[in-house]
Amino acid sequence: MELKKSDKANLEKSRGLFFEIGLLIALGITLAAFETQFAPKDEGIVEMVAQAAIEEETIPVTRQEEPPPPPPEPPRITDILEIVADDVQVDTQIHIDVDIDLDTQISLVEFDFSVEIEEEEEAIMFLLIEDKPLFNGQDPTVAFSAWVYSQIRYPPIAAENGITGRVFTEFVIDRDGRVIDVRITRGADPLLDAEALRVLRMSPNWTPGRQRDRAVRVRYTFPIVFQLQN
Repeated sequence: MELKKSDKANLEKSRGLFFEIGLLIALGITLAAFETQFAPKDEGIVEMVAQAAIEEETIPVTRQEEPPPPPPEPPRITDILEIVADDVQVDTQIHIDVDIDLDTQISLVEFDFSVEIEEEEEAIMFLLIEDKPLFNGQDPTVAFSAWVYSQIRYPPIAAENGITGRVFTEFVIDRDGRVIDVRITRGADPLLDAEALRVLRMSPNWTPGRQRDRAVRVRYTFPIVFQLQN
């Protein structure tokens, strides 16, 4: 025997209605949830977060500096000056023994500080001398020239380079006949000048010139000609 439900007890016919009612209830709960405000709790949390951020930003970062070292202690005075009474008697009298016998007498020696300074006589020019000096007892214009040219050695480098010229020399015949103060008054070439000085400094003694019957110094000028032979 087959059981049959009545139309009133059959819920399948109202299934769609129940589903729509459930959707409306769920939608209402959702809207109510969105409209509900939780401002007091949210604002407190936001304010605490903002305050914490401000406090983190405013905290200054400083480095703790070490305090400067203390100044050194002043040196201690270890020397102690002892003050004594100024009662020492100083003998300021000088005792001079005036009793001098013959053994203690000091002999005074007189020194002669006078020095004879011999004034250097200026040489007289050869042309102005009364009795002209002689070379080997002869007139120097001939005898001395012959001796000089017999001693001259033409410098090889000057000869190779064809160097010639006239060297003007000057020297003094001293009171004892020595040839001194040899110098070049006008040179031609360093090689020729050096050879002229070498020869003149080798000169033998002269017979000195005389002025007013006494020997005097005579200044003599002598040119030396360096010329190559073809």
